[in-house]
Amino acid sequence: MIEFVLDGRSRVATYMQLVVQVKQALRVGLLRPGDQLPKVRDVAEALAINPNTVLKAYRELVLEGLAEGRPGVGTFVTGSLAGPSLGHQGQLRDELVAWLERAESAGMSPDDIAALIETTIRGTRVPRDLS
Repeated sequence: MIEFVLDGRSRVATYMQLVVQVKQALRVGLLRPGDQLPKVRDVAEALAINPNTVLKAYRELVLEGLAEGRPGVGTFVTGSLAGPSLGHQGQLRDELVAWLERAESAGMSPDDIAALIETTIRGTRVPRDLS
């Protein structure tokens, strides 16, 4: 199950941060069609946010065809964003984790790492739809 994390410094609206995290989980196969999203109340309590914010995020996912609400039961994933690269992601993730550990050992902060990744993506002209 997905565990949401909010970035209080982000300019991205809270509900949209939740939407983006679900989409990312769908892209990497952490969420699959049929999986249940966390209950609205549980997310709201864990993140100390208004339940309406979670509802707004879930409604957005429904509008995008990625989820459906089942009254009295919850919200379930109905779509997928995982592409053909999904089978390779486990190995690539392991390599990335090792790289991140080396970057941290080299004294890079999370902001330094993010800046390096972002500028590298821009510099290599990799298609950039990270949402």
